Amino acid sequence: QVPLKPGRSLMDWIRLTKSGKDLTGLKGRLIEVTEDELSKHNKKEDCWIGIRGFVYNVTPYMEYHPGGEDELMKAAGTDGTDLFDQVHRWVNYESMLKECLVGRMAVKPIGAPKANILMALLFAGVLPEKKVLASSKDLTPRKYIFFSLLYFLFYSYDWFQTESLITIVIYTKQKDMNAELVIVDCQDKQLRGEIIIDDHSYLVEVDLDHAVSEDVAVNIAEKVGKVEIILNKKDDIHWKMLGQPLEGHNTFIKRTDRGLFYRKCKLVSKTEVTHDTKLFCLMLPKGTHLCVPTGQHIYLKQIIAGTEVVKPYTPVLPFLPLDFKEPPRQDGVHIYLMIKIYSHGLFTQALDQLQIGDNISVSNPEGSFKKSQVQTSEDLLLLAGGTGFTPMVKLLNFALTEVSCLRTVKLIFFNKTEDDILWRNQLEQLALKHERFEVQFILSQPSKDWVGKQGKISSSLLSEFVKRSRRDSKVLICICGPAPFTEQGVQYLKDLGYSQEEIHAFTA
Repeated sequence: QVPLKPGRSLMDWIRLTKSGKDLTGLKGRLIEVTEDELSKHNKKEDCWIGIRGFVYNVTPYMEYHPGGEDELMKAAGTDGTDLFDQVHRWVNYESMLKECLVGRMAVKPIGAPKANILMALLFAGVLPEKKVLASSKDLTPRKYIFFSLLYFLFYSYDWFQTESLITIVIYTKQKDMNAELVIVDCQDKQLRGEIIIDDHSYLVEVDLDHAVSEDVAVNIAEKVGKVEIILNKKDDIHWKMLGQPLEGHNTFIKRTDRGLFYRKCKLVSKTEVTHDTKLFCLMLPKGTHLCVPTGQHIYLKQIIAGTEVVKPYTPVLPFLPLDFKEPPRQDGVHIYLMIKIYSHGLFTQALDQLQIGDNISVSNPEGSFKKSQVQTSEDLLLLAGGTGFTPMVKLLNFALTEVSCLRTVKLIFFNKTEDDILWRNQLEQLALKHERFEVQFILSQPSKDWVGKQGKISSSLLSEFVKRSRRDSKVLICICGPAPFTEQGVQYLKDLGYSQEEIHAFTA
């Protein structure tokens, strides 16, 4: 370290980064930087440095750098990753320099000869499929060869240690990386870290060399796509290697080819919602990081009478918030499921018989719904039949708290009787409090006192309630319920002139 001038402390730097001053010189633009362009910025008054595929303008940081300007200048106009790792790889440079981010390094295409040699060696068995994880340069198993080039271009990982911590770093180079796209499980010395990228996933799966505690921390640098998995050593010993690779380790494949992964969750509460529906609260294991995205479901797995039974459920919120000051955040600890208990339902009866403290297996999230479908719409229309309401809970909150472009959000909720309506009071209060939201209840077996609409889903009922706010408005219609309800509803909507792109059916 070198003495810094007055007013050049870390806190002073933080104040500068939050001042709104343009520290890149690009007025907020992000650009792709070639090696040739990077090399031109190699002076103290114009200094760019590349770190792990991203380029930073460190000129404003020169006087704030604890190691002095000369140390930064060693990497001026070049890729400084190796130099950075030699000196202080534990430093969270993404956070420190996030306002200095110029853009990404231009990716060099892998030449055909090199790729062909690599593939030939793998198929010939010259290169090993598995080896001890001493570094991040492990090769993918042979059966994933067709995805290897994608991996080499976009994914890599590394690990390092302190006296008490092990940190696994995954570099995805994906913009807008967030907690919903990272799933981590660490139990019994086995670490599994999965990164979701659209319909593919990248997996780090390792039998760790030594024991770690149950507590796992996950840090995400959203803008640059870096994911850190931080483990606590049980013993203060130096690890010579991370561990042994497991079957899916270091692979980038379609999520559908990955298979479901389960962890055991503990039932912590059951609360009655209606006469036959309960809200189950499950607690994730300490070594798990999992946030179920809006519109996606998980699978519950139980052994019933010696048979493995699996059923899909969509997580909901613990309650329907009426105050929209800020978006609801998942606590990363609990999963809430609204489940109808059927009198002759084998699986739901088994669930209902679970005692507080019992375990149940919960899968990774699945589903094709994307929030961008809502973010590009002006009208959001939700059609729910019975417990088909569950995907709509998080969707409602997301739409009303985070999507300002929506003019209308309307829920058409089909049930048999008034007693079957889930969270009726909350929905009615929500409609009163929020001018963009409207709810319509439709009953197929109403009492004589019911003054609302009645009937089953039909073309005539939908034509009455499913309408655009304007003739040319962009609409998204989401539908969920029993299979016949959903299938008929989709066909009725198409008959009414709505396109396939305007309809999303929640199915599992």
